Amino acid sequence: MTETVDERRAADTGCPDCGTALTGGGAYVAWCAGCGWNTDPGATEEAPPAGRIDRVRRRLAHRYGEQLFADLTASGGPGEPGPSDESGEKASRAGRGRSGWLATCLALAVHGLTLALLGGGIAMIAAGQGLVPVLGALPLLVALVLRPRLGSLRKTAAHLPVLRRADAPELFGLLDDVAAAVGTTGVEAVVVDADVNASVRTYGIRRQRVLTVGLGLWETLSPQERVVLLGHEFGHYAHGDTRHALVVSTAFQSLDTWSYTLAPQPSESLLDDLTNLATALPRMAVDGVAGLLDHLTLRGAQRAEYLADEAAARTGGSRAAAALMDRLLSADAVAGMLRREAVAARTRRTGARSEDAAEGLWQRLAAQAGAVPASEYERLRRVAELRGHSVDSTHPPTHLRHRLLAAGAFAPRIVLDAERAARVDAELGDARRTLARELLLRG
Repeated sequence: MTETVDERRAADTGCPDCGTALTGGGAYVAWCAGCGWNTDPGATEEAPPAGRIDRVRRRLAHRYGEQLFADLTASGGPGEPGPSDESGEKASRAGRGRSGWLATCLALAVHGLTLALLGGGIAMIAAGQGLVPVLGALPLLVALVLRPRLGSLRKTAAHLPVLRRADAPELFGLLDDVAAAVGTTGVEAVVVDADVNASVRTYGIRRQRVLTVGLGLWETLSPQERVVLLGHEFGHYAHGDTRHALVVSTAFQSLDTWSYTLAPQPSESLLDDLTNLATALPRMAVDGVAGLLDHLTLRGAQRAEYLADEAAARTGGSRAAAALMDRLLSADAVAGMLRREAVAARTRRTGARSEDAAEGLWQRLAAQAGAVPASEYERLRRVAELRGHSVDSTHPPTHLRHRLLAAGAFAPRIVLDAERAARVDAELGDARRTLARELLLRG
């Protein structure tokens, strides 16, 4: 690959620690590939754990993540074990089954408390004597706040483009093909937003699946990397994930609500101190239950990510799957590109120039993302290794996921050729223009 001027300048500058020529420079961080100097200049800016639960999650994530990666490396991957470790894998599966069963029981207990509050409040109101009905309103209101929420697509995507099968038959055909390849079913709708992300969620009593495509990520991917991305999201449903189960996921929501409600208040008066003292024991109980539920589901959640990665690699190919991990490492940089585009648009005069900027936004974003040098991806992988499991406890570190995928040799089951990719892009055209205008013209 041809060196840029910035890269040549960095190479002419020696590392202050070991004297090795620096890598990067210019728009990218100048760092030393030899000793690691300045690999992670933002390390001191990392947000500290947000409370006791977050500290527990990070500690457990580190312990489980390293152990799980070692187990998967020894067995050759997250799928079927090798001949030498079949008995160990059976024991591991039995352990995951027990953990999942216990997590479900604990989640049911959380919901049982909500039902008890609801029933108690109704009974007190029905008693109809003195202050009892008035006091009964309190547990009733608490139960309503803590009730499991099934979600609503109408509320979630109130101001976003939503595509149905009739709107985008080529896109939904691709989704159906990928879902079938990983062993599950497709989605009922596609929500398009500008985030650097993608996800599949279920909504409502009927638990309809909905794919959310973030153009900030989608537009930076090659066609084959898009297949891998879809394969990963559908892979969660093909292999199961305790945290995605309705009972457990809604229990986490209730516990988060409890934790927020019982959080200590700033000590500005005697009333604040008394309130904090009164809520101390319930707060400790909530933290304990949340920590236990994390403990029971964390290893399974991380393993589910590896299984989803393997499903993605089998669907779109190992090479594209490893490349996607690099794209995910640069997600913050892509988000920064979008913010700079928005700021530049606000300082521009309104009119045709702004319309032109909105029209070419996603092409510019793809070009900038495509210009990221291989040395920057290497630095980002080293940053991920240095930071370990501190960013997201439910996902294994991206550098470990990349390492497993790069060692794989899966040929793609689905190849998204240029013609089909162009037809899918055409169906997303209106959404792309709408979101670009939202970002650039309205700030």
